[in-house]
Amino acid sequence: MKQLDVTIMGQSYRLMCKADEERALSEAAAFLDKKMCAIRDAGKVKGNDRIAVMAALGVAAEFLSVKAPQGPLSDLSILEVQQKIAAMNQVLDSALTPQETLF
Repeated sequence: MKQLDVTIMGQSYRLMCKADEERALSEAAAFLDKKMCAIRDAGKVKGNDRIAVMAALGVAAEFLSVKAPQGPLSDLSILEVQQKIAAMNQVLDSALTPQETLF
C-alpha cells in the first residue's frame, strides 16, 4: 500500500491505495476538487458537507448517464470515453491551429 496526499477544496487528506492505483486516485481527487470548487464558487450552496453531496450527486449522475444501457456510450468504459474525447480534442486542435494565424 502507498500513501497519497491530496487536497480537496483546500483541505489535505492522506489516502491509502495500491501502488498501481496512485495515478487514478490522484486524478479522481483532482476531478472532485474541481467539481467541489465550482459548486462553492457559484455561491448557491453553503457548507462543505452540502457541497460534497452536490458534487457526489453530479458525478453519480454523469456516471449513470454514461453507463445507461440505452445511452450512446453504453458499450464503452469511462476510460474509453475519455480517450475518445482526448482524440476529438486533438483533431479539433489540429484543425483550428491554422485558423489562429488568420486572426
